[in-house]
Amino acid sequence: MEQRTLGSTEVKVSRLGWGTVKLGRTQGLKYPTRFALPDDEQAIDIVHRMLDLGITLIDTAPAYGIAEAKLGLSVQQRRDDIVLATKVGELYDTSTATSTYDFSPTSARTSLQHSLELLRTSHVDMLFVHSDGNDLANQNDDLVAELIALRDEGLTRAIGFSGKTIEGHEAALTWADVLMVHYGPHDRSHESLIRQASDAGVGVVLKKALDSGQYDAAEALQFCWHKSPVADAIASVIVGSLQPANMQRNLAGL
Repeated sequence: MEQRTLGSTEVKVSRLGWGTVKLGRTQGLKYPTRFALPDDEQAIDIVHRMLDLGITLIDTAPAYGIAEAKLGLSVQQRRDDIVLATKVGELYDTSTATSTYDFSPTSARTSLQHSLELLRTSHVDMLFVHSDGNDLANQNDDLVAELIALRDEGLTRAIGFSGKTIEGHEAALTWADVLMVHYGPHDRSHESLIRQASDAGVGVVLKKALDSGQYDAAEALQFCWHKSPVADAIASVIVGSLQPANMQRNLAGL
């Protein structure tokens, strides 16, 4: 599969990325059909089959329940094949099915260290701020300084912002290596922002292009990869799935 470089970084990602929320969490999601979490053996098989398809970008987060722990069962064996992304800012309690948010520098460092333990790796390739929607407040100066320090220490290769507003992503252009934005044929509100990021040398990966399975995958991916006026500025489209066969069908669009 074609790999694209993220902005001005040296990180290269597959055009189709894999989102892992379904690997570790079932509650509080917007998917139209119910699903069960895979057991450890099933999770290992899914990870390897996704990688065998040529998917290198794997996106996870503490907010995805036990997804990081499930990924950690497989990551060590094929770490060089994986571009691993996780996040800070949102924590999810599986026992109460509730999220809490903390955008302090201390919390960011502690969160990443815990993620590295669960993922059984010494570093991630991308570290995003997982915004709760208060995008401008969530990227306070102290947090940004800590993210830069974590990158300088080699605990992540790139830092970025996964927000909800155009204003929040525009503010992040001053410090981020990569942005994760909501974009697809049914929501093009971030289109000019994607071009702005590309012009600034900031990489762009997409989330929610299928809107949690609400829209036709082939239509949405064809738009993002080929028909969108900013397709050239999009490094990867992240899709969440537990079915490697579905991801293989998605790849037909490339």
